[in-house]
Amino acid sequence: MSGEQVIHPPETEGHSADWAEEAVREAESHEDPDLAQYALGGATLSLEEQVLQRIDRQRRRKAKIKEERITLAHGAGGKATHTLIDALFLESFRNPILEAMEDQATLGVGGTRLAFTTDSFVVHPLFFPGGNIGDLAVNGTVNDLAVGGARPLYLSAAFILEEGFPVADLQRIADSMAVAAAVAGVQIVTGDTKVVERGQCDGVYINTAGIGVIERDITLGAGTVQPGDAVLVSGPIGDHGVTVMLARGELDIESDITSDTAPLAELISVLLDATTGVRVMRDATRGGVATILNEVARASNVAIVVDERAVPTREEVRGASEILGIDPLYVACEGRLVIVVDGAETEAALAALRSHPLGEGAAVIGKVKDDPPTLVLLKTEFGGTRIVDMLVGDPLPRIC
Repeated sequence: MSGEQVIHPPETEGHSADWAEEAVREAESHEDPDLAQYALGGATLSLEEQVLQRIDRQRRRKAKIKEERITLAHGAGGKATHTLIDALFLESFRNPILEAMEDQATLGVGGTRLAFTTDSFVVHPLFFPGGNIGDLAVNGTVNDLAVGGARPLYLSAAFILEEGFPVADLQRIADSMAVAAAVAGVQIVTGDTKVVERGQCDGVYINTAGIGVIERDITLGAGTVQPGDAVLVSGPIGDHGVTVMLARGELDIESDITSDTAPLAELISVLLDATTGVRVMRDATRGGVATILNEVARASNVAIVVDERAVPTREEVRGASEILGIDPLYVACEGRLVIVVDGAETEAALAALRSHPLGEGAAVIGKVKDDPPTLVLLKTEFGGTRIVDMLVGDPLPRIC
């Protein structure tokens, strides 16, 4: 770490903006007796080592929900979401398949490997530049299958409709889903419809499930990453989240930016044809690139170092993010991949991505290292280094 102080935000929500300074002052004012007395090679732990030990100890604690009621943050894909899943759903439903905690479940049926996933879509507004809740639902489900190495085949679609919702708008949504399914090469083969009283639903919510077949002899997962691997993204990040926020009309900002929603199965097939070095793929939806990298770092007990200057981000996204006070690394995409690949296969993977229209803007944004384990570090444009933690709160609610 070259002598740099590394401090990690507390695992609570609503911490003050100067939490880092407070943590440094606390660490300097008194040593942790549990750590300071621990000798490493005959020497007392340094302040930096103590802080890293605290981080590791905190992260190994059993997840516990502190809130008495569900908040918007529980649906943002960040810390609160992971705590809710780990402490409640995983504890209630625990089984070996679920414990993998990937975007899809991998199932063995009669000698065939299948991928199965489900998702719900509550985006507001329903229609936005570049797409709507309908094609978003199809693409999001297809992508969760494809990042597991599967060829998507079939989808279900269930609609929760609000009394009074315009039939013309529902027709428009259904038509866009049909087009998106055709482009992705899948069929919508079953579904359900429910209608609730006026005011009980924001127009329409869509729940989907998807199934695909894994035809390649590959095993992908966040726990397979190794030091020396490279981190890539398939294009500019944050387009979808910023597009949806601006479409709400709450900010007096004009922009030509559109959602990046797209089916990624074909791009992924091109990538997997070009290299056998892919460790894990994720589509960067809720929580953005930062949250995915934190999930990977924790699952594989590695460090991930990202170069801020290498992260492709449109000027419009940067500008809107600055006004909103958020980091583009946390802003959702709906047509972008985060890929970790064997370092020796970096150029082959990058060339394959760039050969496809959906990967023309692909870039290498970071490297995997062994220390400090479980942390994501960002080398900033100003030459410093800071920790990129998992998303806290929900700066852009209901973007998918």
